[in-house]
Amino acid sequence: MSQITLSKNNIVGRAKQLEALEKYMNSDCSEFIALYGRRRVGKTFLVKEALRNQLTIHFTGRESAPLTQQLLNFHYALVDAGGNFPIPTNWTEAFRYLSKFLEKKKEMVKIVFIDELPWLDTAKSGFLGALEYFWNNWASYRNDIKLIVCGSATSWMLDKVINSRGGLHNRVTHKMLISPWTLKDVEAYFKSKDFSYDRSEIMECYMALGGVAYYLSLFEPEKSVAQNINDLCFVRGAELEGEHDRLFQSLFKNSTRYSAVIEALSEKGIGMTRQEIVDKTGLVNNGNLSTLLKELEECDFVRSYSPFRKNAKEKLFQLIDQYTLFYHRFIKPKRNFAKNYWLKVHATSAYSSWCGYAFEKVCLHHLEQITDALGIEGIISESCSWSYRPQQKKNDAIQNNEENLNKGAQIDLLIDRNDNVINVCEMKFSMSKYEITKEYYSKIQERIEIFKRVTKTRKSVVPVFITSFGLSDNAYARKIARSIEMNALFG
Repeated sequence: MSQITLSKNNIVGRAKQLEALEKYMNSDCSEFIALYGRRRVGKTFLVKEALRNQLTIHFTGRESAPLTQQLLNFHYALVDAGGNFPIPTNWTEAFRYLSKFLEKKKEMVKIVFIDELPWLDTAKSGFLGALEYFWNNWASYRNDIKLIVCGSATSWMLDKVINSRGGLHNRVTHKMLISPWTLKDVEAYFKSKDFSYDRSEIMECYMALGGVAYYLSLFEPEKSVAQNINDLCFVRGAELEGEHDRLFQSLFKNSTRYSAVIEALSEKGIGMTRQEIVDKTGLVNNGNLSTLLKELEECDFVRSYSPFRKNAKEKLFQLIDQYTLFYHRFIKPKRNFAKNYWLKVHATSAYSSWCGYAFEKVCLHHLEQITDALGIEGIISESCSWSYRPQQKKNDAIQNNEENLNKGAQIDLLIDRNDNVINVCEMKFSMSKYEITKEYYSKIQERIEIFKRVTKTRKSVVPVFITSFGLSDNAYARKIARSIEMNALFG
């Protein structure tokens, strides 16, 4: 079988996905590959660019189009690829034409790319059944068919294809989640487009919009990051006006339920338990909620984690998507924007507060880079949070003849390591070196002491500072074991 070589020069990041895709294209069997991920993240671009001029046929579903129009568009795609068949009257006939077309192709490998698959599954269309028959009864018995399907409607892709309990059950040979870019990827993208942004500007961009490829493609090089954000988000008729609603409507069926959970989580930075989500949203605590939360995780909106030494029932769900956080903090509450609104916000305390909050979430997106900077990439570790309220432990403290712990404490990021060390991470954003004052150092020590006494851990508890530009040199900074600067987050 001839070797398929991927075109990688114009693709930013995605090294693991490209490696996997190349492996699948060159396997000695037919492959059914399902790509999924949030809207605008670059799924279609990845496939079309990587397999440039090597796709045997490419067909894209059309949103809200009737069956007749979808079938006509399929016919056009087949004709453009060199097929000579009549317009199909149903999907069974369409896939029959496709199989006959592929049989006639002389290429050793036939690559079929069907984009926006969920839009093809219109009411009573019979699309899924026809796709199942095409794969199960023809393509899977060959060794030369590479079927790549893609869709932004994550709930549909997961339910109907990847985790299907119907005719496609266990038929997908590989699934591939396409997540937003990392800081390193965003920097590489801007460099490829000859932008002159430094890392502090890229950080501001990431804190507001995350690593969504499409959002960044709208940036204009002659404008600063702040100007671009202002013009994309805070101007009437802006490119990203209404993006939040479009995003959730495209991703999820019955998107209002998903939006309700997101709005609830946006109000509590550390996260919420399942029961707290139920209490806040009024949703029923059942399997549908489990599916909803899982899908939000799959799309990188939410992360779930168990607080330090808590069981699975006490798991927290935390909103970490940068754009969604930005939307709920600044865009949603302010429908009518003054001229240069975002540039004016820069000079306010609200901006400083947001920077600190958003920087913490950026760190949570780059835990791998943090562990690398700590030199513990080879050590098994778990990231989590920890909080303590005095009333929760008051009785225990008395029973154990301990001094009553009457002060609460919260640690937003712990790295619990298997080498008997726990890193307590302080995440601080500033426009210069961060200064640890005597008062703040005392608070850190107090927080660590409460943590050690409440948890009774025997591990060494070591504070780590993650900052924009490092720590200002003073007596208290020199007492901190490790300091990680923003540069480390770029990988």
